Amino acid sequence: MKHLFSISIAAFLALGLMVQDAEAARLGGGRSMGAQRSSVAPNKSVQQTPPSKAAPTAPAAAPAPAAAPAPAGNRWLGPIAGLAAGLGLGWLLGQGGMGGLGSILSSVLMMALVGFAVFFVIRLLTRSKTEGNMQYAGIGSQPEAAPPLSPPAGLGAAPAFGAHPQANIPAGFDTEGFLRQAKLNFVKLQAVHDSGKLDELREFTTDEMFESIKQDLREHAASGQQTDVVTLNADLLEAVTEGNSHWASVRFSGMIRENANAQPESFEEIWNLAKPVSGATGWVLAGIQQMQ
Repeated sequence: MKHLFSISIAAFLALGLMVQDAEAARLGGGRSMGAQRSSVAPNKSVQQTPPSKAAPTAPAAAPAPAAAPAPAGNRWLGPIAGLAAGLGLGWLLGQGGMGGLGSILSSVLMMALVGFAVFFVIRLLTRSKTEGNMQYAGIGSQPEAAPPLSPPAGLGAAPAFGAHPQANIPAGFDTEGFLRQAKLNFVKLQAVHDSGKLDELREFTTDEMFESIKQDLREHAASGQQTDVVTLNADLLEAVTEGNSHWASVRFSGMIRENANAQPESFEEIWNLAKPVSGATGWVLAGIQQMQ
């Protein structure tokens, strides 16, 4: 019985430690609270479409090399040799002792050779003229304009999942200085949240936001939480004026350690800051908006 009682006490203490560690969290506890801005909420209905892959295009076949024109000497060599052979044969027939028959055959052969020579010369001249005209065809003419190339369907950039709308920031707004101060206030509010100082918390928050996190702040102060901001990035998503208030939405991201014995974890959330147009107060935290 005593052994069972000891086990129960140990389990109860372990459970208490687990609950205390679970309660340890940064300002807001990783929840959305206070004023929410729909204009800077991530668009979850749009999912990224993978770009279509264009079909690989086969490389164009290299044009066959044009046949080299035959040298002029080669084109004349064959006919001249044939003509010389014919003349030699005609001379042999005329002087070979065949009498009148040899003379007749010699004359016929000579006439045939002369006719062949004339036909060959005319054909050669006609071919040369045709080739010359073909070589110069198209010179000076304008090439046919190719149709404009259209990008393949699906290659356009698609909005990423959770993408934010383009920042709405007025011209001349000191974005760099504003973000620098916003990062300082982020770290300072984490320290105020750890210490549980309600008066300081009220100075940096709206009444609605103060009431939302007041109970969390008291609980964390009792547990002795120490939040460590390891890395911090800030992006200004919007700076607008609506009614009697200026609004600015800053997306914070980075690495944060919410427990002294824990490893740093990544975070990303939007802080909505408000400031009266009258200038009665400075920028204060009006709401925390989670990305998911």
